[in-house]
Parts: sequence; C-alpha cells; structure tokens
Amino acid sequence: MPVIECDEGAARQRLEAAGVDVEPGNTDHERWRASHAGATAVAYDEKVVVQGSDAGRLIAVLRDEGGRAHVYVDGASRGNPGPAAIGWVIVTGEGGIVTEGGKRIGRATNNHAEYAALIQALEIAEEYGFDSVEVRSDSELAVRQVRGEWDTNDPDLREQRVRVRELLTVFSTWSIEHVPREINERADRLANEAFEDD
Repeated sequence: MPVIECDEGAARQRLEAAGVDVEPGNTDHERWRASHAGATAVAYDEKVVVQGSDAGRLIAVLRDEGGRAHVYVDGASRGNPGPAAIGWVIVTGEGGIVTEGGKRIGRATNNHAEYAALIQALEIAEEYGFDSVEVRSDSELAVRQVRGEWDTNDPDLREQRVRVRELLTVFSTWSIEHVPREINERADRLANEAFEDD
C-alpha cells in the first residue's frame, strides 16, 4: 500500500485539476478521499495512502516529480506457444519498489510474452509519471530488436516492437539492456507465480 508524503491540500488540488472527484473523509482523521481507476486515495496529515489493485493512475497524479525508474520485465510461456504470463518490477532511482506484479496473458510464444511484459511495464511507468526509464530484460531477442540491432520477420512481433518504441518516446530518456536471468529473478518469479493464480 503506497504512502506518499506530501501536502494533502496540494495533492487534492492536483487530483481535482486532473478531473478526479474528491469527497470528505470517513473519519475525523481522514482529510479527504478520492477514487479513480480501481484505486482509492485517503489523505491524512502530510500524507496520502493509496489502496487498490491498480493504483498507478492515482499515484501518477499525486507525485510531485517524475524521476527515473528501473524497470525489470519477464515473459514466460509453457509450451511455446502455450499458456503465457508476464512479470514486472518498477524501482525508483533511489532503489524503492514502486510497484510489481504478474498476470496471465492467454496463449503466446515466449517472445510474444517478453514483448507483452515490456508493454505492460512501460504503460505502468508512464502512468506513474516517470521522466526516464532504464529497462532490464533477460530476453536478448526483444532487447536487440527494440534497439534496432536485430530485425524480425514475425508480423506480430514487429507490431509489438512498434508499440514498445512508441511508449519509449514518452520518456525524456530511456535505455534497454539485456541482463542475465539471475539479475531479473524477481520479474521472472512474478511471471511464473502468475501461472498459479486463479
């Protein structure tokens, strides 16, 4: 549950300017509450607590500054093609985990899953309002294709690569690097755990 240390009055103004409805708090300690895109922000003295499964949009509005994100992604397929899942971890420049998650994406090849993980994580980083991203993936194929070092003959992968490149243009600076699986272990674990979720 993210806690954002901030002036709750200024945070309220940012939410209202973004078109988010703000209501009075439910208790004497709550200054106000706001719900948006499946998450709820509750303001207390000098802080806002955000609850919900998809808090990214609310947090993006509440953040005072963009900053740099370290983004770790992984895709997995059982059968190649077969049931597939993705995992992601987004870490601030200071090393704190902003958000992480994993989900099943249906039937896909491993390469398609790797791209799906990239797209998901970049969309979340954009929602959180980061200015810069440093992406790490253990898929050499996806990394080299996104950087333009390798071509692809697969039309679906080409389409996913175009989407990744579009998302990267949102950030003032970006990089994407291939890393060994052990450095990407947390995203890998989240992708594999998603297979077990109901």
